[in-house]
Amino acid sequence: MSARTVHVVGAGLAGLSAAVRLAERGETVVLHEAAKAAGGRCRSYHDSTLDLVIDNGNHLLLSGNRSAMSYLDLVGGRGALEGPGEATFDFADLGTGERWRLRPNEGRLPWWIFVPSRRVPGTSARDYLAPLAILRSRPERTIGEVMRCEGPLWERLWHPVLLAALNTDPRISAAGLAAPVLRETLGAGGRACHPLVATGGLSAAFVDPALAYLTGRGAEIRFGTRLRGIQATEGRVSELAFADGVTEIGPGDAVVLAVPGPVAAGLVPGLAVPEAHRGILNAHFRIAPPPGQPLLLGVVGGLSEWLFAYPDRLSVTVSDGDRWFDEPRDELARRIWQEVATVTGLPAEPMPPWQVVKEKRATFAATPAEAGRRPAPATAYRNLVLAGDWTATGLPATIEGAIRSGEAANSVLQSGVSRSSSSVSKASP
Repeated sequence: MSARTVHVVGAGLAGLSAAVRLAERGETVVLHEAAKAAGGRCRSYHDSTLDLVIDNGNHLLLSGNRSAMSYLDLVGGRGALEGPGEATFDFADLGTGERWRLRPNEGRLPWWIFVPSRRVPGTSARDYLAPLAILRSRPERTIGEVMRCEGPLWERLWHPVLLAALNTDPRISAAGLAAPVLRETLGAGGRACHPLVATGGLSAAFVDPALAYLTGRGAEIRFGTRLRGIQATEGRVSELAFADGVTEIGPGDAVVLAVPGPVAAGLVPGLAVPEAHRGILNAHFRIAPPPGQPLLLGVVGGLSEWLFAYPDRLSVTVSDGDRWFDEPRDELARRIWQEVATVTGLPAEPMPPWQVVKEKRATFAATPAEAGRRPAPATAYRNLVLAGDWTATGLPATIEGAIRSGEAANSVLQSGVSRSSSSVSKASP
């Protein structure tokens, strides 16, 4: 057992990622979480209106999400993911009634774009070269500055895919955040693009197995412990002031701060974090999917964007959803259900039991300005590192980015890298 203790503050996926990697190395881990449950934005809970366990946000993973897959393999959660076993994506156009299936081939050489039945209707192979401009762009430029953002392929593929990844209007989003997403998925071939969904809930895949892994390795897990302040002396954190008391940080101990960016900024003086955020709208309907309904369906030409078919419900996700947050929930539910009924063939009336969840600060805005405010994991304190999808992971605010941030925090602690602490001596609320 390690002689030092690492306190991980925050049990979202970033904190869990850092904690399990630390435990894997034999470190003594204490995990602190302000809420009564772990998982943060990626967790499951019982919704009393639906009388179902749902996730507080629908999330799609791809087989090329290497950090997420490695994390799941470590904690034993990969078996909770389901998918078609190949790179296949179904779409429906509400305006025209057309349906199609995008089917990239497994290898890196994208010969599939030359096969009309594998690509988007009304597009040519040449159209699929447009994202090369994103890969070649300077990271501070926007997608709208480097790529033509119009036409059938933009409306039917690039816009919905990039919007889902960035949760920000792609036209004003940073090309530097879109580039790694494209490079690690479509750019890596179909074998990196198998869609995967936690059909039994995000907690069953990402949270519960991680907590069991940590407990099995002697980690201490404390729920309901909100961090109020950080005391630092001579360039290192010496105390953590929680709402229920003060925890001393020994001379060789360390802290991983895995809380939301605005919270971290209130705890660490001078810390720059993204300031603008974007919301996500999710609508859940308690009804079994019809036979043959694909696990994931992209919806074009309406309010709905992605339809997830869980065993006991149909759920719709609308990215960059701020524009809908002032609309009454019942009106949103009815409008979305009409679209769901259209693409599934289910009766429009009566509308099944429903729930609409509005996440107002789901992710940071993926613009060049906000991307430039993301901090590195190392801080001015030699024993304090940061984790979170809002840190400089190189990716947008995704599950993959959150888990990668935990890996980065662990790497910094192991290497002992930190910034100069000469100008900072104390942090407080």
